[in-house]
Amino acid sequence: MSSFIDIAKARYSCRSYSDKEVSQSTILKVLDAARIAPSAVNAQPWRFVVLTQSPLRDAVVGCYSGEWLKAAPVIIVACGNYNESWRRADGKDHCDIDLGIAIDHITLSATENGLGTCWICKFDAMRCSEILKLPKGFAPIAMIPLGYPAEKNNYSERHLVRKSIDEIVSWEGFSF
Repeated sequence: MSSFIDIAKARYSCRSYSDKEVSQSTILKVLDAARIAPSAVNAQPWRFVVLTQSPLRDAVVGCYSGEWLKAAPVIIVACGNYNESWRRADGKDHCDIDLGIAIDHITLSATENGLGTCWICKFDAMRCSEILKLPKGFAPIAMIPLGYPAEKNNYSERHLVRKSIDEIVSWEGFSF
C-alpha cells in the first residue's frame, strides 16, 4: 500500500479518460471515503449524485463548457445541504468547507484505486440544480468526473510544483 503522501502527490486533475467502465463497487469504495470525512459538529451536510447514464448525465455535463468532460464515464455531483450545515457564532457557514474535505477524500481514494478525477467548480450551478431538481437549501458545489485515465493523458510535472514550507507556514504568529 502506498503512503498517504505518495497518494497525495500522485493525484492530479485528470481531463482525459479511457472508456473503461468503473464498477459500482469501485464507485462505492471511493464514495465511502467521503462518507467518513470529518465535518463541523459532524453535521455531514453532503449528498452525492452519481451519474453514469444518459440523458440526465448528458444534461448535467452540459452545465460545463469543456468538451473533455463528455468522456468521463462517471460524474459525481457533490451537493451541499445548507439546511444541515453548522454555522459559527458570527454566521460563517461551514457547508462548503465540509464539502471540500469530503471531495478531497473522494479524489484521494480515487487515486488510490487507479482512477482519475478533477474538481470542476466553474459550471452553471443554477442550471445543474434545476436539472437534478435539488430541494430548497441544497446546492451543487462541484462536479467530479471519475474514470480510468486515458493511456495518453494530461498529467504534467507542474502538479508537483509547490511553494516551500517557509512560504506557507509561520510560527507563533502571522509573519509573512
